[in-house]
Amino acid sequence: MKPVRITYFVHGTTTDNEKGLASGWRNVGLSELGKKQSMKLKSQIKMKPDAVFCSDLKRAVDSAKLIFGFGIIRDKRLREINYGSLTGADSRKVDPLMSSHISKPFPDGESYRDVEARLRSFLDDLSRKYPGKHVAIVSHRAPQLALEVLLKGKTWQQAMKEDWRLRKEWKPGWEYLLE
Repeated sequence: MKPVRITYFVHGTTTDNEKGLASGWRNVGLSELGKKQSMKLKSQIKMKPDAVFCSDLKRAVDSAKLIFGFGIIRDKRLREINYGSLTGADSRKVDPLMSSHISKPFPDGESYRDVEARLRSFLDDLSRKYPGKHVAIVSHRAPQLALEVLLKGKTWQQAMKEDWRLRKEWKPGWEYLLE
């Protein structure tokens, strides 16, 4: 089967990001900065994807629409991790807990392995339905880390330790190959 090329984009800054809150499955929108970031990204990318997928959460949908227009395919498997009872908590409290929730779910939420299972299911469908195509994905941190695990062979600990967000090394798209 022909490989699927994936270009991954993260949603723009949200109102929760600006307040330092861990959104998880909370359906928050983009801040004014996030809208500007998405519009700027639109002018920076040159790819013409065969399909555009995004999380069904508002911040990813709005970013995808601002970047690519319409015809976006929403898929809840691309959602951020569910922080459960820590949804909306201070990010400084939640972020240090990431590595302790690789296999153990957040209270009333899910684990990073749960996110990995969602992404594996999504990638299986992508491989079947889009062989040889180039697709764009607009989503969140946990799904991108899951791609690092599933497609780049990293451990969860390694993916978390090497996360670009820790060094503020954002770029206009990350490339993955689904073989």
